[in-house]
Amino acid sequence: MATVVFADLVGSTGIFERLGDATAGRFVTQLTADLARTFEAHNGRVVKLLGDGLFTVFPREADALSACIAIQKHLADRPVLPGGSGQPVQMQIGVESGEVVEIDGDCYGDAVNSAARLADLAGAQQILASQRVRDALPAELQQLMRSLGPMYLRGKSEATEVYRVQWQPERDSDATVMGASLFRADANAELELVGGGQTLRLAPRGQPVTLGRSITASLSLNDSRVSRVHATIEWRGGHFILNDQSSFGTWVYVGGETATPLVLRRTECWLVGQGLITLGCGREVSDAPVVTFRICH
Repeated sequence: MATVVFADLVGSTGIFERLGDATAGRFVTQLTADLARTFEAHNGRVVKLLGDGLFTVFPREADALSACIAIQKHLADRPVLPGGSGQPVQMQIGVESGEVVEIDGDCYGDAVNSAARLADLAGAQQILASQRVRDALPAELQQLMRSLGPMYLRGKSEATEVYRVQWQPERDSDATVMGASLFRADANAELELVGGGQTLRLAPRGQPVTLGRSITASLSLNDSRVSRVHATIEWRGGHFILNDQSSFGTWVYVGGETATPLVLRRTECWLVGQGLITLGCGREVSDAPVVTFRICH
């Protein structure tokens, strides 16, 4: 058993465009070396560097999580890229535990794949982990875990309970904390979607609906950031499940105005309560294509 961490630099392509290949290359190399030292100081072993990220294994979940939190706090204290661009340095991190097979210094297994998928799913400055990781943590670290609900990670047939690590206590009041009752199946619930001047309702056991740029989409949004068939929503087992099929991703904000987004890239999540869906970009982007959703009981 091992705990696997994938840590990726957010927006590395843009960093190279802004700084130029030589400066950006030196910066990313120095950054990954610094991160590697932090992981190693928490008993981690860096399996490989990934160009703009790291793949690391730990003997214990607590070591892995402590290292990830230390890295996010360090970057928050030193948030700006070189060259006076004012752009922040941010990482997205995924953590999973399970059986890992080592062959010629590399590591393989379902936990490796899941950690990589969780890192892809994470937003900037986020640490996402599975239920398996949470359950193995001591009580003081479990208190930092906020459920984002069950999600279907790419390549997995069963849903994974995903948790976000609330490593910034001062922002805890703004966190999206979803109680277990939100995830209970409700055979009578309906989903209301509003966007692009349209209102759409999806009934239990109704036909799946599509969100996209195509005029044939169930809810059509004419925006270049929106794929022709950007996402589908279907009723499955008493829940409404959103599946991203786009080129640029789908951002899901569950709860209030300060909710942290869940970024979907060719994966799924459950829609619970109410919130926002933005297609192709986050809601902070000018004129972002926005769809509001609400579960009506």
